[in-house]
Amino acid sequence: MSPAVTLAAEDLSMFGTDPWWLVAVKAVFCFAFLMLTVLFSIVWERKVVAWMQLRIGPNRHGPWGLLQSLADGIKLMLKEDVIVKRADKVVYVLAPIVAAIPAFMAIAVIPFGPADNQVSIFGQRTTMQLTDLPIAMLYILAVASVGIYGIVLAGWSSGSTYPLLGGLRSCAQMISYEIAMGAAFASVFLYSGSMSTSTIVEAQGDRWYILLLPVSFLLYIVTMVGETNRAPFDMPESEGDLVGGFNTEYSSIKFALFMLAEYVNMVTVSAVATTLFLGGWRAPYPISTFWEGANYGWWPMLWFIVKVQLLLFFFIWLRGTLPRVRYDQLMKLGWKVLIPVSVVWLMLVATVRTLRNENYDFAEIVMYVAGGVIALLLLSFVVDMFRGKEKDTGIEQAPEVFDPMAGGFPVPPKPGQSLPPVPRRRSRQERELVVSGGSDTASEGREADGV
Repeated sequence: MSPAVTLAAEDLSMFGTDPWWLVAVKAVFCFAFLMLTVLFSIVWERKVVAWMQLRIGPNRHGPWGLLQSLADGIKLMLKEDVIVKRADKVVYVLAPIVAAIPAFMAIAVIPFGPADNQVSIFGQRTTMQLTDLPIAMLYILAVASVGIYGIVLAGWSSGSTYPLLGGLRSCAQMISYEIAMGAAFASVFLYSGSMSTSTIVEAQGDRWYILLLPVSFLLYIVTMVGETNRAPFDMPESEGDLVGGFNTEYSSIKFALFMLAEYVNMVTVSAVATTLFLGGWRAPYPISTFWEGANYGWWPMLWFIVKVQLLLFFFIWLRGTLPRVRYDQLMKLGWKVLIPVSVVWLMLVATVRTLRNENYDFAEIVMYVAGGVIALLLLSFVVDMFRGKEKDTGIEQAPEVFDPMAGGFPVPPKPGQSLPPVPRRRSRQERELVVSGGSDTASEGREADGV
């Protein structure tokens, strides 16, 4: 049997049973949904931030300024497309495309409605999801990781210092925050028993995972802001020290692709948060109690879009409220706070899940978990006590004094080093007290020498 016949005989039912034309219609809908949401989000962000800062905001293009984002896109496309002389032209041109395409791919496995309640599209019964996979969440993590290559390659291929630093910052930020994000996902996998997005939503029929796994939700909220390079974690493009970051040397449509990728990533991570923790397409609690048809037909798409818009508003709220953090603070939060907390929380969730599988009562599970937490706290307290005694009894070495100008230009001290004392002139009050008490020739001589 030829390889072509063998490939045709493979069972591809896990990807869906829709005809090719319906798959194309769904793909176009997903693309249009992302593009329209991005156009709306840009206007909404400007309006909301203007409202928070007591400004007017866009009000010229279209009614109430609703066409401002469309005008921005046309303006960027009509700008002169400049390619810097020192750039690696092939990589320089491909980098925005590599950054933008993976941002659109993740929406393919997000369910807009239930899998069992199919709707009719042009007379064909189908689900409101492009495709579903048994490992859909791993697919989302994979395409999210690929998008970072576009930013890194953009910074490297520009042939300039500041874009290179912005690309390296973005790479380090992605590595730091994706570990905690994966641990937050793993807690959801343990409770739902699946990595399929539709199965995860179905498992939230009784209670949303934001109630069962609140720490995982908070971890993912922080990490998704870091993943999308949004304020207050927008260090890869901080204009205060990197001019513009990885996109400094870009203009016209290539610059627009980077902006498009950022906003599409915002929509994608909001859709993932909705799917994993906010019940996905399910109606909110008060509505689902008195309206049986809230989760049937086309209504689930409405609840899904409303939840996504609320999370987008959260993005905008952060940008208009919090200042940008320093890069060392960003790395410290990722490696010293988020990753340890996510690992400990994952172990706790796994323990509770195992005890429930062994048919332990809820009270016994609480006792076991509380005992483990108390033991960890006592252990950390004892370690801190011994650490404090070692510091008290140990002989403190004098800090190493170094010359900050030894290399020809000033450098800050390293840990364990200290700057030499800087000679300073006495204050006016001290000099007046010395003069009033009599002449102090020694001090006057030192002041005359500039000491």
